[in-house]
Amino acid sequence: MENIAEYLKEERSQPWRDELRKSMKAKERTSLERIHMPEQDPEERSHNYLEVNLGLTEEQALVESHRCLDCPDPTCITGCPVGINIPKFIKKIEAKDYLGAAVVLKETNALPAVCGRVCPQEVQCEASCFYTVKLKKTPVAIGNLERFAADYERNSGKISVPEISEHNGVKVAVIGSGPAGLAASGDLAKFGYDVTVFEALHEIGGVLKYGIPEYRLPNEVIDVEIESLHKMGVKFRTNFVVGKTASVEDLRKEGFEAFFIGSGAGLPRFMGIPGENHIGIYSSNEYLTRINLMHAADPDYDTPILRGKVVAVIGGGNTAMDSVRTAKRMGAERAILVYRRSEKEMPARIEEVKHAKEEGIEFLTLHNPLEYFADEQGRVNRMKLQVMELGEPDASGRRRPVPVKGSEFDIDVDLVVVAIGVSPNPLIPHALPGLEMSKWGTIIVDKETMQSSIPDLFAGGDIVRGGATVILAMGDGRKAAAGMHKYLQEKVKSR
Repeated sequence: MENIAEYLKEERSQPWRDELRKSMKAKERTSLERIHMPEQDPEERSHNYLEVNLGLTEEQALVESHRCLDCPDPTCITGCPVGINIPKFIKKIEAKDYLGAAVVLKETNALPAVCGRVCPQEVQCEASCFYTVKLKKTPVAIGNLERFAADYERNSGKISVPEISEHNGVKVAVIGSGPAGLAASGDLAKFGYDVTVFEALHEIGGVLKYGIPEYRLPNEVIDVEIESLHKMGVKFRTNFVVGKTASVEDLRKEGFEAFFIGSGAGLPRFMGIPGENHIGIYSSNEYLTRINLMHAADPDYDTPILRGKVVAVIGGGNTAMDSVRTAKRMGAERAILVYRRSEKEMPARIEEVKHAKEEGIEFLTLHNPLEYFADEQGRVNRMKLQVMELGEPDASGRRRPVPVKGSEFDIDVDLVVVAIGVSPNPLIPHALPGLEMSKWGTIIVDKETMQSSIPDLFAGGDIVRGGATVILAMGDGRKAAAGMHKYLQEKVKSR
């Protein structure tokens, strides 16, 4: 809440804000319609890997920024897991200070261009917007404006680096370079620590690189934001598996005094039904990693990947949407999403569902796989489905899917991608005796500091949550960085 107090105290009295208020009254602002971001044509984009959303033009961003009412109590900030001062950066856009808007974003967000693309603003900051809460109207397009400011800065070549404190010489380790690890490393660098990020794969970015297709999040965007962390002094070591390449104890001996674990949830889940071991049945993790990170779709690379004419993707989340839309781009004549609940219960973003439908994805909702069959070579060629109906709500609040007796039937498929969720990566927890774990394999932490049962070890993201959004993982990373800073300051005082 400190950033809100600072905002109210210092920013609301700025002369340029007064001029903006005079330029357009609240009634005029609320009469403006939300600007729709331009998109690639569905038929064209379903055959390429270029970004679907094209971004707001300067004129569109200016119009959308005028919709912000500069509320006295900006609840949108409390709806943001990393605490971006949203009215402040939007008013910078309205004043045509686009680079200044990017500076504001970077005060609390290490990856604004990433978050502007993949963050579910509709259930976070935009859900807390005055338009939504009080006026029952379409909220300000906060995410689209965030993307605009970050993209403007990147394209200008005048990329700012957040101010960092004087280096204190204290070494800290961040394990995993996904969104939680990158957020933690950025804040720790600002505090003045000597930060090293250890990544098991050959590229930095974690799930941002291997899990999200380039038509949603281009690698160039990720790389530019990672480069900003480099400029802040963060060091990266790839192909380094903590627990195998070196243990946490080995790193302690190298002088690291605190650790953040952001190793994610990379262990795929399967349904445990007959035939899941047939050739041509992938986990979404493997399928997307081969294509996104290992460039299997590029003929210049020799990464093996199976292609199918009729591809079924099992699941209803964002990863399932990414998988089925990728299958379409990989040449599938029919790309089918199989989900056991109705479309209303799908956890995927509304935008992703919309884009998938526009691209010709078939939705087979209220259906559940029972068994897979294979040809003589062992490759999947058919699957048995059962029709479902919705019963009473379960623990998640969604209505539980119930099988309809006698409704089983077969469909032909030649590739299946299972995208029903992931479990936390077990490697690091198993290598740390004494680390308190939940029955789901997640690390138990103090919710305020993200400190684990091992005092010098903090954790956040999917290894704690078991599966969450990019922005929630980043919020964990920021909270953990603050907790580590407090822990290390007390440690230094006691020496």
